[in-house]
Amino acid sequence: MNNHEALMPLVAEIVDIRVDTPDVKTFTVLTPDGKKPFDHMPGQCAMVSAPGVGEAMFSITSSPTDTEKMEFSIKRCGGFTEYLHGVDVGQQITVRGPYGRPFPVDTEFKGKNLLFIAGGIGLAPLRSVINYCRDKKDDYGKIDIVYGSRSKDDLVDYAEILNEWCSDKNVNVHLTIDREQEGWDGHVGFVPNYVSELGFDTNRIGIICGPPIMIKFTLGNLTKLGFEKTQIYTTMELRMKCGIGKCGRCNIGSKYVCKDGPVFRFDELDELPDEY
Repeated sequence: MNNHEALMPLVAEIVDIRVDTPDVKTFTVLTPDGKKPFDHMPGQCAMVSAPGVGEAMFSITSSPTDTEKMEFSIKRCGGFTEYLHGVDVGQQITVRGPYGRPFPVDTEFKGKNLLFIAGGIGLAPLRSVINYCRDKKDDYGKIDIVYGSRSKDDLVDYAEILNEWCSDKNVNVHLTIDREQEGWDGHVGFVPNYVSELGFDTNRIGIICGPPIMIKFTLGNLTKLGFEKTQIYTTMELRMKCGIGKCGRCNIGSKYVCKDGPVFRFDELDELPDEY
């Protein structure tokens, strides 16, 4: 798709809404004629708009291998997301995209073992990559997923994790929550510490997404395990605003997240944003 087409909003209809956590819903969208709005690669984003209400950039959380539909997992955290959380199935919106540099699934990741590390809503942008690699499992080695949240109730895509990822013989899932909770018999503790406890060898690519503080400590702990910054990727789409490098809101040092990212290898970032 050329840049002009990516700038053109397409009318889409919300055909399904799944409640993931108390503040996260997953929206399935199709064009009025029942098709997926456009193709994308894992890690790319789209601008979701409601004319007269607002717009925001979100990761496309469905895998490119899902040719039937497009999904967005959206956390309620402000005016526009508050609006989306209040709509019903059948609501029309517009989407445009795809935007941004995707994960290098067909080049750098190919033939490698993969370690996905996510915190909270940070799993949503990684879901498209995980499912893409699961669907093309002959192209990749072993997949490990370390995922943690504040509580069991805040684990995004929990049913999919239990029913699909945990039963995939190519995938090892390591779940944790921040503090003890009745009915939870899994690991308790913060994600960066759990990564250290699990003690992964460096024969793999690491992919991190989550709150800034989690990324900072996880990166530090991976470095202590012997990982190089050239082996570790992240996505920073939360900083994107216009999507085309015009507004400057997503600037990090010499980089624009929307044009140079949102996917970055850590050695490509000459500086981390202030909040890191």
